[in-house]
Amino acid sequence: MKVAFTTSDNVHVNAHFGWAKKIDVYEVNTEGYTFLNTLQFGGDLKEDGNEDKLVPKIEALADCTIVYVSAIGGSAAARLIRKKVTPVKSRSEEEKIEEILSKLVITLNGNPPPWLRKALQQDANKFDFEDEEVAEKEYV
Repeated sequence: MKVAFTTSDNVHVNAHFGWAKKIDVYEVNTEGYTFLNTLQFGGDLKEDGNEDKLVPKIEALADCTIVYVSAIGGSAAARLIRKKVTPVKSRSEEEKIEEILSKLVITLNGNPPPWLRKALQQDANKFDFEDEEVAEKEYV
């Protein structure tokens, strides 16, 4: 599964979703995790009430299962959930991305909590549907 983190320093989960200029994306599975890329966003991201600034972020995260944030507005959270991306608030802005990733790997190898099982199930359903849609287009 792909997991994203809003960050200003590529070390901590320390950026508000709407204001984040960078979002780091990792692939996580029972074997471990791998850094994939950093998504970059520009413009006036601190402008409250500007819902258009969220569109590129939400679209860029469409194939992620979880996005960790230091904070997120209700509208942005709802829009992510509609895309089957689960927003998770970090415990503090000092929480390190690598610590969260390590805990996720351990959790995936054990008994994931209900919220994570639900996110993983949504993720599986999201990709099953997309695969079927692609298959239909290829054979039509």
